[in-house]
Amino acid sequence: MNMKTISLAVAALGAGFLVAQSALAAGSSDADVVEVIKSSFRERGQARLDRLEQTDLQRECSKYQGRPVPKEVAERIEKKALADVKYPADGKFLGDWKKGEKIAQSGRGFQYNDKPGSEAGGNCYACHQLASHEVSFGNIGPSLHNYGKLRGYSPEVVRYTWARIWNPHSFKACNQMPRFGAAGILTEEQIRDVMALLLDPESPVNK
Repeated sequence: MNMKTISLAVAALGAGFLVAQSALAAGSSDADVVEVIKSSFRERGQARLDRLEQTDLQRECSKYQGRPVPKEVAERIEKKALADVKYPADGKFLGDWKKGEKIAQSGRGFQYNDKPGSEAGGNCYACHQLASHEVSFGNIGPSLHNYGKLRGYSPEVVRYTWARIWNPHSFKACNQMPRFGAAGILTEEQIRDVMALLLDPESPVNK
């Protein structure tokens, strides 16, 4: 689920969250609150109730919402996330940066009116600056302008970047970036194209 999809889902669940907060104030358990939220959500198209089910990682991170994750917990999360990263079997990490730019610009995917199985976008500009010519971008995440130029193009940088896209918890536990590969948001080919956007010297990101 990308950031735009998450925003839409949160907006749709807004009333449920308000009720859930009241339930918490009344001393209800977490399980009670989850049931209140689920009861306020209506399935539509491919937007199903299973989206409200947390993964083990999400449940672990939810325990520390609003406070630092203990070092030992963070290290455990990061170790497991990194171990689960799937690198390209053919060793090809970079695709077409022009396609990567389109993916970065697109916020489509996983919404109720999208065709199930259609490719989603990364909506990268919702959180990051990438190219210098962009006039609208988010600042939840750091600027990625000159990403490759500043970091270099070594095999270590390439593998690190792939892991951060596949599962960002591999290097920073419980951060806000979507798990593009681990959660099945982007395909392997799409991740290659986004990698090229970040690491191809000819990409506008590195100009």
